[in-house]
Amino acid sequence: MPPILNIAAYRFVRIDDPAALRELIAARTEETGLKGTVLVAPEGINLFLAGEPTALRGFLEWLMQDPRFIGLAVKESWSEAVPFARLKVKLKREIIAFRRDGIDPIRGPAPFVDPATLKRWLDAGHDDAGRPVVLLDTRNREEVAHGTFEGALALPIDDFVQLPEALAAERHRLAGATVVSFCTGGIRCEKAAPLLRDLGFGDVRQLEGGILGYFEAVGGAHWQGGCFVFDERIALGPDLSPVGKGDEAA
Repeated sequence: MPPILNIAAYRFVRIDDPAALRELIAARTEETGLKGTVLVAPEGINLFLAGEPTALRGFLEWLMQDPRFIGLAVKESWSEAVPFARLKVKLKREIIAFRRDGIDPIRGPAPFVDPATLKRWLDAGHDDAGRPVVLLDTRNREEVAHGTFEGALALPIDDFVQLPEALAAERHRLAGATVVSFCTGGIRCEKAAPLLRDLGFGDVRQLEGGILGYFEAVGGAHWQGGCFVFDERIALGPDLSPVGKGDEAA
């Protein structure tokens, strides 16, 4: 197994002391020699970190001593070298920028569908109620170019903040269907769920664990290409190992 552990994790949770929490996390990650990015905001925390496995798991154990982060869902992958140049621990207004007032993922997340259930629906061509399933890719076009689910609705956006306008134009394609939104790790789907409800889409779900969670649970069934990740590995295949552009197209 490669020597470097990589993790991705997030949680939407009310944080009343984001500046103080940022300072604590910055000190702890520097002390343990980790690299990557941590975003802290009043709405939660978002982490992409890499390092020696014992050190990184020790940091996560420390973080989850905070009641707000107990049971934090963490997605793991491995690499031969640390895929981040440095450590950045930032205080932000949002852990994923949406810049839309009134959107509160803490108050009303969409129901999740687990990877095994989604695979079963895709195998069957419909959900358990016989409704068509539309897979909604909430990532930008650069990410989609590396790979996506077969037949997924990919929107012509370059930034997540463009999602509301792009979705409004696709309302007809989502009518009468069970909509399953997905992204790399789930954070954008969870942020977009209240918007989808505001726009009047009825049966909206989100893929539990995102694409990386799907790979980990069921592999690459119904997936084409690789999954873009936000570090020097560029993209991961269904086995969660780095792939080149040629591998993705194969």
